[in-house]
Amino acid sequence: MADEKIYVTEEGLKKLQDEYNNLVHVVREEVKQELKEARALGDLSENADYDAARDMQAQVEARISELEYQLANYEIIDTKKGGSKTVRIGSTVTIKFMDTEQEADYTIVGSTEADPLNGKLSNETPLAQAILDKRIGSTVTVPVKNPYQVMIVRVK
Repeated sequence: MADEKIYVTEEGLKKLQDEYNNLVHVVREEVKQELKEARALGDLSENADYDAARDMQAQVEARISELEYQLANYEIIDTKKGGSKTVRIGSTVTIKFMDTEQEADYTIVGSTEADPLNGKLSNETPLAQAILDKRIGSTVTVPVKNPYQVMIVRVK
């Protein structure tokens, strides 16, 4: 993960910052309080509340560390640039699946914002990798177990 850029939109960056602030300033304090209350119950070796609070603390701290890494290594995707005929991160692309003739719209985003069911495709997926830096009208083969071809119809 050394120096790996995390691509995010300005909206996605705000969500990461909000989640980080909530975890650090609210959730972390709640977990500390739960640990304190569980310790007060006595014998820690057989204390399920204490074990649960410790597990929660580990999960919160792991997520905080992950967010700190992402916030230290992000690169903003400029979604306001328009008019390009080439697919790039931040582009909204209409592709046609050559085997079914069906079209689909996807916005290429960083992995932290990926949501394929809502048309947000991670730049790390095989489909996104295949169409990045390609132009309108290009037909590309997506290198997966069962390769398929797509044509780039529109780029916004």
